[in-house]
Amino acid sequence: MKKKIEIEHDLRSTSANIIWKVISTDGGLSRWIADKVHEEHGKLHFTWGDEWRHQEKRSATILERVRNSHIRLRWDDETDPAAYLELRIIHTEVTGGYILHITDFALWEDVESLIDIWDQNFDQLRTSTGL
Repeated sequence: MKKKIEIEHDLRSTSANIIWKVISTDGGLSRWIADKVHEEHGKLHFTWGDEWRHQEKRSATILERVRNSHIRLRWDDETDPAAYLELRIIHTEVTGGYILHITDFALWEDVESLIDIWDQNFDQLRTSTGL
């Protein structure tokens, strides 16, 4: 059984529509999670790396997508029935801003590595979009 990991990052945008496009579309996701993302028939296909060097590919089924709220995916190679990946936009009334809440799952021995990957992804999000 995998450990549930929840990570939150403040975003530098007051537009739910802009944030939504970055977390829920193949074009948006390819700016910060993978080198290429392609959506087809309710699945997202992720590619990391170059085809002439090391390349990794994974596919995920979209379980739920609620506009300006969240997208939930299940990796097609996932063996834990409780595991999923969710990217959720949370509006903060105090500041009027938004938080990106990430829910993911990892084996106990991989928790630190997964948190590092999400930190790198978030750095890439900031660099490529300014969010």
